[in-house]
Formats: sequence, structure tokens, C-alpha cells
Amino acid sequence: MSKELPTLQKEYRERVIPALTEKFNYANVNQVPKVDKIVINSCVGKEADRKAAVEDVLAEIAKITGQQPIPTVAKKSVANFRLREGDQIGAKVTLRGRTMYEFLERFVRTAMPRIRDFRGVSPKSFDGRGNYAIGINDQTIFPEIELDKVKRQIGFDIIITTTANTDDEARELLTQMGVPFRKIGKKSDQAA
Repeated sequence: MSKELPTLQKEYRERVIPALTEKFNYANVNQVPKVDKIVINSCVGKEADRKAAVEDVLAEIAKITGQQPIPTVAKKSVANFRLREGDQIGAKVTLRGRTMYEFLERFVRTAMPRIRDFRGVSPKSFDGRGNYAIGINDQTIFPEIELDKVKRQIGFDIIITTTANTDDEARELLTQMGVPFRKIGKKSDQAA
């Protein structure tokens, strides 16, 4: 494994920290928000062949992230879905450090531009504490996925957890790191 930092992590240190310090007047470099972790979660729902679907989800997320996900299990039994407590229903993985920066860079610079009719991600998906969630409904936007080997369409959630105190700080952090937010204009602009 190379000792060199991922490109996005270098950019964060060299360009993003000074930009955020200037905009928000931080007194200390430790006050500057950073991306803490990225959680990728997928649930197969009421698939008829749930076991095979969970295996596919585990394999696809492992290819995309480069890290082995863990299966998630049902907490309650639901008769309508033929679901029993303890059944595997999806997968999740938490990325930190080097793998987190490498995934975020691939996601922002390679995968997002491959989304059909992409105009940017919603700037409203913050939780009030500086964390951001994006829903992806097709795994084929990632170049690691071979299109001819895709058995089923898999959707997943990507949750970006930051150390920012407010949504404005987190939005600026993610904008500086290359996340393309959709421009929301005035109502008069939308009517035209």
C-alpha cells in the first residue's frame, strides 16, 4: 500500500481548510469541519429470493467500496413480507480514513457524472447537524461494476457524516470537496 495520500485528502488539506477558515473565521485549524465517515446501506426489501439478493448486494457493495460489508438483519418479524426476526435483509459498510476519501473521490468525480439527466444533488438532504444523505437507485454508475454481470438493480443510501456544527458549514465543506449541488432558484425562475 502506498504512503501517498488520496488526491481528495490532499486537496482538503491544501485548499479546503484555508477556504473554510477564511469564510467562517475559524480561530483554530481543528475547528474546520471534515468528513468523519461515510456509511453505505442497502436493503433488498421484499425480494422473492431474498438470500440470493443479499449475496448480490454484499458482492456489489464490496466491489464499489473496496471493503467487505456486513449483512443487516431484520429486528422484527413481518408476516406480510414473509420476514422473520433475524433474517438477512441487506448490507452496510462504514468507510473511514483513506478508503473513505478514495470512495468519495470516485463517487463525486466518476460516478455522479454517469447518472442520466444529472443536474446536481439536492441541497436539502441535510439532517440539521451537518450530515448529508444521498439515495442512489442504480449501482451501474460505478465503473467497478461490469454491466454484463449485473443480475439485479441495487439501490443504496450514502450517508456522509461530517464534524460540522451546522448544515451551512457542511454544505460549504462538501461543495469545496466537489459535490455538485443543484441550484435552487426563486419561484419566479421556476415558473418560467
